[in-house]
Amino acid sequence: MSTHVTRRSLIRGITAATAVATLATGLTACGGDSAAATKTDDAASGSVTIGRLSHGAAKEVTLKVSEVKSISAELPAAVRKSGKLVIGHGALPSGSAPLDYVGDDQKTLTGSETDIGRLVAAVLGLEPQSQNFTWDNLFIGVDSGKVDVAFSNVTDTEERKRKYEFASYRQDNLAFEVLKSSKWRFDGDYRNLAGKTVEVGSGTNQERILIEWQKKLQSEGKTLTIKHYPDNNGVYQALSSGRIDSHFGPNPTIAYHVTQTAKTPTPTANAGTFSGAGASLQGLIAATSKKGSGLAKPIADAINYLIENGQYAKWLAAWNLSNEAVAKSEVNPPGLPLDNS
Repeated sequence: MSTHVTRRSLIRGITAATAVATLATGLTACGGDSAAATKTDDAASGSVTIGRLSHGAAKEVTLKVSEVKSISAELPAAVRKSGKLVIGHGALPSGSAPLDYVGDDQKTLTGSETDIGRLVAAVLGLEPQSQNFTWDNLFIGVDSGKVDVAFSNVTDTEERKRKYEFASYRQDNLAFEVLKSSKWRFDGDYRNLAGKTVEVGSGTNQERILIEWQKKLQSEGKTLTIKHYPDNNGVYQALSSGRIDSHFGPNPTIAYHVTQTAKTPTPTANAGTFSGAGASLQGLIAATSKKGSGLAKPIADAINYLIENGQYAKWLAAWNLSNEAVAKSEVNPPGLPLDNS
């Protein structure tokens, strides 16, 4: 999870989005972490099925992905010899759909983050082994070597680069959610919000950004009304009744909620995104491994192979996250600066 989009804000966006009462009841933790079952034999057969058991959050699709020996040759000898890639997720206790959560069978870890980890492992010729942790214990797992790499919506920051190395694979975006019937769309300019009433989670990064825009509009003699609700039911009742024009939150949770409302009387839509890092920097989500592990380069090359050969775009589309695509994976790209990490 990024430092500037809190787990609280992500979970809040998830729990109201679906009638599923528990996303992770199938996971129990001992000491704060747990291994979660994932099917691992598909990569060996030259294909990876993504979007399984997703409670309708993704369109299940099987992609052809085989080992690329020129890339797997870049792996550290110990990882290559082990034949497996231990992938960490920080989704305990309740999961974060559509990122990483327990699927329909109440035991299998699923989500967009789980699937990109499995795709990367296939390119590297490794068996993916997904393990689920609490957020804090995820980093302890990486530090200790129990986890090779974290695929868990981790934001690239300059502070984290002191201990970790990164391979970027998604934009880190916030988004505006509106009723599908609404004609308003956010065009990236705060002045586009003049006269609107927007709900946002209290104490979140997106609230900070919204308050900055509100002050700018006030200085120009215009208004932006900000509202808070104690839970998601209140948010979406307000949206459906027209008491608010939009909800501003993490893009992945809004992407998930859009899929969940698609066949309801009040379907919603994504009205536009904004970088979670602010106007001056595009925030990035990155695979996170221990600094000096030598994993960032082969993982970035594996992601770029998936980008160049089309599997990456299909993965994002399956999870309704195409608006977070990156043109290429970079090793240790510019991250949130130290004064905003």
